[in-house]
Amino acid sequence: MPGKDIIVIGASAGGIEALRSVFGSLPADFPASIFVVLHTSPDSPGVLAHIFAEAGPLPVKYAVHGERIEPGWIYVARADHHMLVAPGKIELTRGPRENRFRPAIDPLFRSAAQTYGPRVVGVILSGGLDDGVNGLWTIKQLGGTTVVQDPDEALAPSMPLSALTYVRVDYKVRVAELAPLLVRLAATRADAREGELAVPEDIEIEVKIAKEDKATTVGVQKLGTPSMYACPECHGVLLQMKDANPLRFRCHTGHAYTLESLLADMDDVIEDSLWSAIRALEERAMLMRQAAAHAREAHAGDARALLEFAEETQRRADIVRQAVFDEHAKASGAGA
Repeated sequence: MPGKDIIVIGASAGGIEALRSVFGSLPADFPASIFVVLHTSPDSPGVLAHIFAEAGPLPVKYAVHGERIEPGWIYVARADHHMLVAPGKIELTRGPRENRFRPAIDPLFRSAAQTYGPRVVGVILSGGLDDGVNGLWTIKQLGGTTVVQDPDEALAPSMPLSALTYVRVDYKVRVAELAPLLVRLAATRADAREGELAVPEDIEIEVKIAKEDKATTVGVQKLGTPSMYACPECHGVLLQMKDANPLRFRCHTGHAYTLESLLADMDDVIEDSLWSAIRALEERAMLMRQAAAHAREAHAGDARALLEFAEETQRRADIVRQAVFDEHAKASGAGA
């Protein structure tokens, strides 16, 4: 039987430092293939592979669509692309964002679990919110091994804490302990049940959506029931996923959210709306002042009434502006 030779790692804030430490401690003859998703912006300059290559002896590259998986290589997800593991090869897609990100961790983890089952080791490192938790749960369900960084040392402990809350994790380790653990696991034979564990239909549907298949065609409606909420990205109705823990949602276009990531996206939508309201109110106040000046010069209309209306409108704009700043201060305090 093959060993546990498919290692998938997900990280976000604080993840670069942790990954450099791990890769710097792995031996040059490490036999497993490593796949890394680190949350990046769509216009990321693409320096992660270089940073990780300098950290240790293993070769590192940005993944290429359709390339063959080789042992001993570290593959890094490209900006604005999901990285998926298929039989013997890597697939890159621009499927719908999950948990606000592309690349996202969950699609990588699910595809690896679907394809390689007990040969997979899933690792969650430092990061915010809870991307990767559902994927780690899937790895566990299909016989793989689950590893989480000790939240006490993580720069951003939310992802590790969420994983520990919702998944029966096999190992909770500090970063210094992770490389030796991966060496041991890579030398361990995978469970002989490989290929015998049936992949649930919902996992197959979610992997197909990440592969750019049309969500409504592959059966997204089977994943849950319509909720009262709209997708922040496309404004379609969100389905509340059945038996999901943590609570999850998907729209018929395919965008996926946990409860935490949905709230975060809604916060962004609310802030954008408030800034639009501030702009509209301030423009109206300026226009009323201009109208008052014109009325005064032309001796036409009630300039004083127009000025009073302008000042009242400005007060409303100031109230909304202060509400935005207060919310920022509250969020900063909670994250401190």
